[in-house]
Amino acid sequence: MNTGTKIIRTAALTDIDAIAQVEAECFPLAEAATREQFAGRLAHYASHFWLMFDAEKLIAFVDGLVTDEDTLTDYMYSHPELHNEAGKWQMIFGVNTIPKYRCRGFASELMRRVIQDSREQGRLGLVLTCKAELVHWYAGLGFVNEGVSESVHGGAVWYQMRLRF
Repeated sequence: MNTGTKIIRTAALTDIDAIAQVEAECFPLAEAATREQFAGRLAHYASHFWLMFDAEKLIAFVDGLVTDEDTLTDYMYSHPELHNEAGKWQMIFGVNTIPKYRCRGFASELMRRVIQDSREQGRLGLVLTCKAELVHWYAGLGFVNEGVSESVHGGAVWYQMRLRF
């Protein structure tokens, strides 16, 4: 495992296989996006996929569409055409780090970049949902817990988190 310089960049369609592989390593089948879903997302908002590489290996990524809606809904996951580049809110669908790279600060570094880019793009902030065990981690990045989300994605209980600028 090379732990030298990490590269962060936005995605291209050619990254789809690596993205799908990382997603499969990070989420249970019921919650993971499919390769086909990623194809649609990349076609609509590849510039809202932030990828972190260790040398040539994709080790982490964050993705989500931009919208004027202020609540993340399950419908958004499978409807990439809802992306509005001029939207007010950056939604975050997934924060993925492959297991052997976890607990080393990579996800925090990547999220700080997403937050910085979203601020520079003039958004009002970011919205995501997470499980109870990650509420504290996101709070450490400045997100506020808004309570249990209406999401039933993958049959799990999700909490909506928001970071306002």
